[in-house]
Amino acid sequence: MLTYTTITAPATAEFRDRGSKFLAYAYPLNSVDEVKSFITELKKEHPKAVHHCYAYRMGIEGTVYRANDDGEPSGSAGRPILGQIDSAGLTNVLVVVVRYFGGTLLGVPGLINAYKTVTTDALSTVATVEKNVEFNLKLNFEYTIMNEVMMVLKQFEATILKQEMTLFCDFEVGIPLVHKAACLQKLQSIYGLNIE
Repeated sequence: MLTYTTITAPATAEFRDRGSKFLAYAYPLNSVDEVKSFITELKKEHPKAVHHCYAYRMGIEGTVYRANDDGEPSGSAGRPILGQIDSAGLTNVLVVVVRYFGGTLLGVPGLINAYKTVTTDALSTVATVEKNVEFNLKLNFEYTIMNEVMMVLKQFEATILKQEMTLFCDFEVGIPLVHKAACLQKLQSIYGLNIE
C-alpha cells in the first residue's frame, strides 16, 4: 500500500434526539499522543456534557485503533463512531462525540443511531486527501549543501517533518515509499550528507 486517505482539517457536526444533543468533532491525527490533548480540550470546552465518547484509527494498515464508550452502554458509542471512520475508508483520524443528556433515555438502538449519524455528518463536511505512505529519515549536513539536499527532497515530493538549523542542519523527512530507492540513491551521492 503506497497511499492512505485522511481528512484535511478538523470538522464538526451536531445531532439532536429527544432533547439530547450530540456534538461530533473530527480531527486529522499525526500520532496517538495527540488523542489525549484533543479530548482534554473538549472536556474543558464542554464541562457540563455527560459523555465524551471517541474512536480513532491510525496507521497505514489501520491496525492501531480504539473505541471508547465513556460510560454509555457497551458498544453503543465508540464502536459506531469507529464504524463510520472505517466506512469512509479513513485512517489517521479521531472523532470525539460530546453528549448532553436531554432527560429521555434513547436506548441502545437510539444511541447507536445518534453516534453514527453525527459522526457521518462531521466526516461528510470535510475534504479528504490521499497521502503518500512515507519512509522517515534523519539528515544532517552543513549549510553549504543545503540547495543540493532541498532539490532532491523536492524532486521526490518528500515532507519535511522537523528542521533544526544551528551549527549544522538537522532535518527529519518523510520520503514517499514509491520514491524510496531512487531518493536514497540521490541523497547518498551528495558529499557531506549524513543519513540516519
